Amino acid sequence: MNPKQAAFVREYLVDTNATQAAIRAGYSRRTAQRIGSENLSKPVIAAAIEKAMLERAERTGVTTDRVVQELANLAFFDPADIYDADGALKPISDIPPAARSAIAGLEIAEIRDSDGVPVGRAVKLKLTDRLGALDKLMRHLGQYQDKVTLKGDAENPLTLLVKAIQGNSIRPVPTHALPGPEEDGMV
Repeated sequence: MNPKQAAFVREYLVDTNATQAAIRAGYSRRTAQRIGSENLSKPVIAAAIEKAMLERAERTGVTTDRVVQELANLAFFDPADIYDADGALKPISDIPPAARSAIAGLEIAEIRDSDGVPVGRAVKLKLTDRLGALDKLMRHLGQYQDKVTLKGDAENPLTLLVKAIQGNSIRPVPTHALPGPEEDGMV
């Protein structure tokens, strides 16, 4: 692997954008998209990227399993885990770690009477986006088919819709059966 390719590998790890990695590695902006794609298809570069990503995952402890577990914590968080039997917010140390991860923000304001004497507290709790976490989990599990493919396959939603609308009444006409301009008087 040459020095530019090694730089491409390092830069690709920044944002996994091959075009930007090629530019940052010193390739021409004009050819960066093509070079980035070509570099990803080269076995030696692909292996170096995979190795570097595995080393980073091991070093940081960030793995797909850990990310999926965290998404599950957010998606299936039970608000009862953060309150005691009287409905008061538990001390943070008493909240289970999985429930703590669902807390995005916490504001506590002291309430005072007209003389300035504290009479209570107002707690504003902001939770993470459960629907977003569920959405990401569903995508990870392959449960969403929200992208329409136009490959002409029999199960293509667009093909099925056209067939449903078309029924038996409209049949495509082969192009060789259409009259040419000289045959229909258009010339």
